[in-house]
Amino acid sequence: EVQLVESGGDSVQAGGSLRLSCTASGFTWNESGMGWYRQAPGHTCELVSRFSSGGSAVYADSVKGRFTISQDNAKNTVYLQMNSLKPEDTAMYYCAKDAELDGGSCLSQEFGYWGQGTLVKVSS
Repeated sequence: EVQLVESGGDSVQAGGSLRLSCTASGFTWNESGMGWYRQAPGHTCELVSRFSSGGSAVYADSVKGRFTISQDNAKNTVYLQMNSLKPEDTAMYYCAKDAELDGGSCLSQEFGYWGQGTLVKVSS
């Protein structure tokens, strides 16, 4: 059974930094297809960053230059380093594998494997 467990969410002030972690189990580890998504109150699930099938990193325009996705293959873990946080980054952040967004909430997505999320709150 695929399991994804996120950690690292917290409340921070604008301009601060956080690092989210997602540890995976239940499949042969490969960072390809691993990614971070988020859902703010009243909004649908959106991509933050993910590793493409070729292993390159993809970022949403809103986080380019501020967020960095990385992995530790020895620990089956993917990270999201978030710098220069803004109030609009406030959301529940989810780790997912092989996700294909189809609108709606992150936890109601039909495709992919999803963690339960970790909350990030950024105050101004």
